Amino acid sequence: MTQEYTPPKVWTMDSENGGKWASINRPDSGSRYKRELPVGKHPLQLHSLATPNGQKVTIMLEELLAKGASDAEYDAFLINIGESDQFSSGFVAINPNSKIPALMDNLGEQPVRVFESGAILLYLAEKFGLFLPQDHAKRTETLNWLFWLQGSAPYLGGGFGHFYAYAPAKFEYPINRFTMETKRQLDLLDKQLAQHTYIAGDEYTIADMAIWPWYGNLVLGKLYDAAEFLDVSSYPNLQRWAKSIADRPAVQRGRIVNRVTGEEWEQLPERHSAEDIDKVLAKQPK
Repeated sequence: MTQEYTPPKVWTMDSENGGKWASINRPDSGSRYKRELPVGKHPLQLHSLATPNGQKVTIMLEELLAKGASDAEYDAFLINIGESDQFSSGFVAINPNSKIPALMDNLGEQPVRVFESGAILLYLAEKFGLFLPQDHAKRTETLNWLFWLQGSAPYLGGGFGHFYAYAPAKFEYPINRFTMETKRQLDLLDKQLAQHTYIAGDEYTIADMAIWPWYGNLVLGKLYDAAEFLDVSSYPNLQRWAKSIADRPAVQRGRIVNRVTGEEWEQLPERHSAEDIDKVLAKQPK
């Protein structure tokens, strides 16, 4: 149990509230300093970090390139959220919510900004006509799961992940509360995948690309160091799916873009060509 807390009549920010992100969290929005974003040579300009939300988009872009969509070539610039890069004037101009990832599409007559990872996946799927079924029922089912992820992942990340892995102290109530919800979500996915090869059916779609960086990484032991705690081996269908997605070459490429942690062969802070990824993956032990 946590110590009893009586909320004040009017909340004010405690700058010493602790936790991993205490130094950058504030209750106001908008830019905090002026700095323009770098611009690369490709029409698609991604500004991101290889968190699960960032991995969604780089995996999608690499899958598009693997399908031969040459216009999906992109520059990926690092946004180091621990250093408050997301609060620069340049980044806020693309995403006023100051969250990664954010995308600029300069291919048309007018530049288009796209923010929120789910919106970026949908935008790219519609732009290139890939990974989103044309059949109305199948398209709707894919969007069902895409929006499920956008609503559910905050319970895993900001809920379970925060209190289990990042909070300055571990308290029983929030950990139990969000563990229960996380396991309910894992059970839901496992039951869905007992009936289908992929999340939305028998076709690989943006629903898989959205869900895998969160729940796939979790059951593969690559998120929050919580696999044993959550007893992920009890979700065999989810494990099967997670491993099959992890084996896709485009996923292996996309997951390392804008990554600055892990093994040397997993880190590629910026990406401007396919060769950038090739050079990093070549360092992987055989």
